[in-house]
Amino acid sequence: MFSKKMLWGSLTALVLLAGTSGVALAEMPAHSPEQNSEFHRIEQPLGLKVGVAIAGLALIGLEFWWFLLYKSSDS
Repeated sequence: MFSKKMLWGSLTALVLLAGTSGVALAEMPAHSPEQNSEFHRIEQPLGLKVGVAIAGLALIGLEFWWFLLYKSSDS
């Protein structure tokens, strides 16, 4: 159903899109502490950040497995 070439192409496109979005984020101006705004930065614990990142990657991997590999292993 899906070839390895198509899978590698999709992964390459994903990496390229993620790389270009990082450039756009880097160009955003930083907020100075002198500015009065109604939103304030809340520092999250490192364990929470790592846990959320691992859970997100696990869900992405589960979706790749379900849509690309699970259906092809039935035949």
